[in-house]
Amino acid sequence: MSLPPRAVLVHRRTEYQELIDRHGTRGQAEFFLRTRGREIQEVERRHRLTEAALAQVAGAVPADWRHARVERGDLARFLFAPDDIVVVVGQDGLVANAAKYLDGQPVLGIDAEPGRNPGVLVRHRAADAAKLLRAAASPELEDRLDPRTMVEAVADDTQRLLALNEIYLGQPGHQTARYRLQAGNAPEPQASSGVLVGTGTGATGWCRSAWLERGSPLPLPAPASPELAWFVREAWPSPTTGTTQVHGVLAQDQRLSLTVESDRLVAFGDGIEADALELTWGQVVHIGIAGTRLQLLS
Repeated sequence: MSLPPRAVLVHRRTEYQELIDRHGTRGQAEFFLRTRGREIQEVERRHRLTEAALAQVAGAVPADWRHARVERGDLARFLFAPDDIVVVVGQDGLVANAAKYLDGQPVLGIDAEPGRNPGVLVRHRAADAAKLLRAAASPELEDRLDPRTMVEAVADDTQRLLALNEIYLGQPGHQTARYRLQAGNAPEPQASSGVLVGTGTGATGWCRSAWLERGSPLPLPAPASPELAWFVREAWPSPTTGTTQVHGVLAQDQRLSLTVESDRLVAFGDGIEADALELTWGQVVHIGIAGTRLQLLS
């Protein structure tokens, strides 16, 4: 007999909870904010909205289903099962935080603060959780899914990093990174502020900023497109470093290869610097389209 589905609620601590953690009591947190011209009431209001959304979603899980909850900070230690249904309650960025730990499980994005988030990935309301969970467990699930391309970096020592928006490779302090870049042509030694490789989902964020700043003629990929866009940030020309390969598009079977020529570089995804690949002189890392995709419920 097969087990009933497990609904996994993913959330993060609210700003109000973090304030209380830092200052000990509500009164001390209120004093801290007031002395800086802010009021605690708005932070409390948003906290209550998030708690109410979590409670409403938890209450919508069918009684015969299994369920679990995991905070963003514990995602790296949580073991997702292949048949889990993942419900992200929060902001768009929280979906990206969770995506790297998944492998094909359907994801429901619930906007805890409608009107405050863009709602690109958290596109549903808590009040709709019951019908969405039924849809996620139905045989017609595939018709409701909106697959999103993901990007991966694989180092020559088997380290692997997965991201939904983009992967950044460079110096930990965002200073000059030195490496040898190859994108189908001859390798080019470069010195820059780092390299960004992004998906269509990430094309509205950091990669778009680089694209706009450069005035690039490249078309940015769509969220489900089997392509990635890449940009070198502030490449520096010198007698030993070049600037001829500074942007491009990677198709399904293509990889951007970088050979490290600094004492230490890092690669991290979706802005999470705490979860990074550590790369040393001479190592090679290949960046391209991941074999897995985010399966977002539309």
